[in-house]
Amino acid sequence: MRSANLLNDFAFKYVFGEDCKEANDALKSLLTVFLERSVNKVVVKNSEMVKDYSKMKSPRLDLLVEFDDRTTVDLEMQLRQTKDNLPIRFSYYLARLHGSQELEGKYYGELKETIVLVFFNVNLIDNHRMCNTFTLRNEEGLSFVEESQDRMKLRTVEMAKLDSNKPLKDMNEQEKMIYYFLNCRKGMEDSKIKVMIESDGVIQMLEKRVETISDDGWKKIIEDFQKLHENEERMERQLEIEELQRAKEEVRKLQEEAHKQVEDANKQVEKKNQEIKQMIQLMLTNGMSLEFISKSLSKSEDEIRDLLG
Repeated sequence: MRSANLLNDFAFKYVFGEDCKEANDALKSLLTVFLERSVNKVVVKNSEMVKDYSKMKSPRLDLLVEFDDRTTVDLEMQLRQTKDNLPIRFSYYLARLHGSQELEGKYYGELKETIVLVFFNVNLIDNHRMCNTFTLRNEEGLSFVEESQDRMKLRTVEMAKLDSNKPLKDMNEQEKMIYYFLNCRKGMEDSKIKVMIESDGVIQMLEKRVETISDDGWKKIIEDFQKLHENEERMERQLEIEELQRAKEEVRKLQEEAHKQVEDANKQVEKKNQEIKQMIQLMLTNGMSLEFISKSLSKSEDEIRDLLG
């Protein structure tokens, strides 16, 4: 069994994003299959691999792809469920990608289509579809804009929903490619992989790309992968610490406020007692008996004595 694994996001970006014809052809095949549209020409805008991990909030080894009609696709292999909610993260990525277009002096109708295409190996969506496309719709499913005018799409591919036991002859192109992603590490040892490599042109193309990753190259990929995820975990711990500190500060402020309220209440009680004491002293000066004062103020004679000190 070989080392290379396409579920590793470094390897995924290398296989589909390297600046060479073979990688570009593999990328076009991938986009054609999962976007279900003809893809003739694409350009990877960020083929370089990550060099500096220290400033990354989370590991993003995405492929930013631009079509010949300037449609932009953010393509990601995202396997690790982080503490940052993934659906919210990718909604943010889509909004940021769409909002990055230069529109000064142009009509809004000139905005180009933006798509975030994400591969998961977890189940996030409560249906049986492996591929789901999300757009702007209301509670009843009514599209906010006409389908032909919809410029923003989030397309998810939940690889965990693949039925790996399904006969190869019954699999569609999407299922075959996902099966290859999930099992390419087995290579020719897997009977379905073996048949696909021998008979499927697209899988043959992917296999050639995977074979270019040497054991030494894979070792370097794994090292970088571990560094990146270690950094993400460190940053998540830092966020947790900062959140805990904010919570402690909030508790401290609430305690101070509560203490202040108690002090204010005690001052009010003391002020009221002083007023009652002055009233009692005045009543005694005017010759009223302690018994009469007790009945008038609805206080026992002992309480009155305590107030007078």
